[in-house]
Order: sequence, then C-alpha cells, then structure tokens
Amino acid sequence: MEWDLPLMKNLWEKETRTLVAEQRSESNPSDEFGDSEDKENETDKVARNADYMSVPKEKLNKSQRKAESLIKAKKNCQANQELIRCVTFSRIVFGTEHWRYAQALTNLAYGYLTLRELPVQAKQHAESAKNSLLTWKGSAISDLDKKEILGTLVTLYYTLGMSDLMQNHGKEAYYNLQKSEKSMEELWECHDGATVRDLKVSEKDLIIALGRAALQLHRLNLSVNYFEKAITHVISSKGDSASELISLYQEAAQVEQLRKNHDRAIEHLLQAHSICVASYKELSAEAAKTGFLLAKAYATSGEPQHRDAAELYFTSSLKAYQAALGPDNYHTMCATEEFSKWLLQIGEKQLTRPKRRAVGLRSGANKGRRPK
Repeated sequence: MEWDLPLMKNLWEKETRTLVAEQRSESNPSDEFGDSEDKENETDKVARNADYMSVPKEKLNKSQRKAESLIKAKKNCQANQELIRCVTFSRIVFGTEHWRYAQALTNLAYGYLTLRELPVQAKQHAESAKNSLLTWKGSAISDLDKKEILGTLVTLYYTLGMSDLMQNHGKEAYYNLQKSEKSMEELWECHDGATVRDLKVSEKDLIIALGRAALQLHRLNLSVNYFEKAITHVISSKGDSASELISLYQEAAQVEQLRKNHDRAIEHLLQAHSICVASYKELSAEAAKTGFLLAKAYATSGEPQHRDAAELYFTSSLKAYQAALGPDNYHTMCATEEFSKWLLQIGEKQLTRPKRRAVGLRSGANKGRRPK
C-alpha cells in the first residue's frame, strides 16, 4: 500500500539538496571585499529570498509540462514518476498547507488511478490531498484560483469514488462521486454554464461512474437512468454511431436484465452490435463479443419466439470468434460451451413437452371409462 512513499521521501531529499546547493552557489558568490551579507539591506534580502524560489518554481513548471507530455505519449510509468516529482516541487514551493500542494497530490492520485490502475495508492494520496485542502486557511482568493480549486475537487472526489468502486465499496463510492458532481455543478456556475476546459474528469465519465456505483448498491432504476443519460450525452456530442456507445449499451443492458426487462436489454444489445459491426469487421473479436451477449440475452428471455434469434447470434458469434481468435482461444471455447449448454437445455424442453402432451391425452382418453 505504501510502496511509493520511500520513493517520494528519497526524491524530496534529493531535490531539496540539489536546490539548496544551486541556490547557495548562485546567491553567495565569493566576495574579495569581505562578507557582502553584512552590507545587505532588507530589500536585498527579500529579493534574494524571492530568487531562491525561482529555481524550484521553474523546475515545477518543467516537471508539469513533462508529465503532460508523457501522459499524451501513453508512457504511464514515466508519467507517474514525473507526477511524484511535481508533488515534491510543490511541497518545496508552496508548503504542505497550500491548495497548490493538494492539487499536485490530487493529480498524483488520479495518475495512480488512470495510468497505473492502482486504487489503493490512488485513495491514499487522494485522502492526503483532501486533508490538506480541509486544513488550508488561505486568505481571499481570486476567481481564477477558485475555479482551479473547484476543478481539483472534481478530480479529487472522482478519484476517491472510483478507488472505492474498484474495491467494491459501493456506498462510499456513490457518496464521493456525488460530491464530485456537486463540485462540477459549482464550477459550471462560475463559468456561467460555458464549457470548462482542462478538466480531467468529463461529465460523461462522472455519469458512468455514478451508474456503476448505483449498480453496486443494487439501485437498478437509478443505475439504468445514469447509463441512459450517458448514452444521450454521447449521441448529442458524437452521434449515434460513436464506438463509445458500445460499452454503454452493454452496461445498460446488464442492468435491464437484472430488472428482468429482457426486451429492453435486447434493444440495447442490438444497438451495440450494430455499431460494433459498422465500426469493426463483422468477423472481429469485438463483433463476436456483442453478438455473443445478444445471443445470451435472447436465450435468457426464455421466450419461444426468441429461440431462432438466439441460435442465429450464437452461431455468428462463434464464427467470428474462430476467425478472429482461433478455435482454441479461451473466449471461443467459452462461447462454444455456452451454446452447447443452451442447445441441451432447449433439447430437453422439446423432449419433455411431447411427453406431457401424451400423458394428458392418455388421462383424457381414460376419463369416463369404468375399470373392468
């Protein structure tokens, strides 16, 4: 859980020693006329102190730019290392009781969540950031700083919520995600409803997370409402054939199946499969997956009129899996096993029904007949 703390401590000590050495060499040159510090007035001392901070500030800005560049290049581990450096420099520049330090910790926590998928470390640093913000007693802040703090709170509570969600702590996850949503609404008010740029967490990401948290709490009606809201959001911004919709339709269908609303689940999966076939090849792994889920939805409904559709999609998904992944692939074998089980189940039902009818006919034929 705390494997990165020694690394941060070592980095902090190393950077501090380096900065002190650099500042001493720059601010205390040799003076052949004696000790210049004795002659230094108060104004010069203030200027020298300000100059001391120029080096770590410059290093902080450079480290922030480097982290952003590494994230864009998908060099996740290196980006995470650079975010640790940002925390170190922020601590030197601002101290541990400033909101800028909390912002650096929040970015590091979000990095552990999204770059490394390590929810325990993400939660640990997010909690530290929250404590730093709660204890911060700053003076009056500008409107720009207020917007940055609200943006930090959006990311902070989203990170806490997603960390809880990944550890199956549904109640805590939903609570933190609601706080993130509230911070986002306050941020919109500051921007008068205009689009907020440079926000790490999008409205769509937050809505989806809330839907998943509601699902963990088994609040199915609320969960499906969130997923449908996310679907509407993507359609309005990117159109009804955006590949992002595939997973959203699948998750909405999962909730509908839990609600025993099989027809609605099938509708969602038909949409997902249609987009998938259009976005990828028909004989792709992606199309195989959506076709397989659709086949299971038809089969699970238990409706006789859905049997032909279930068989059709089982067959087509198996064909796609075999073409894309091969017959010995895990997903191919799982789909084959599922299809076989369903065929056996259908075969047993078809065998038992005629027997019941025959028994009924015999009992009907014996009615009114007196025993000999």
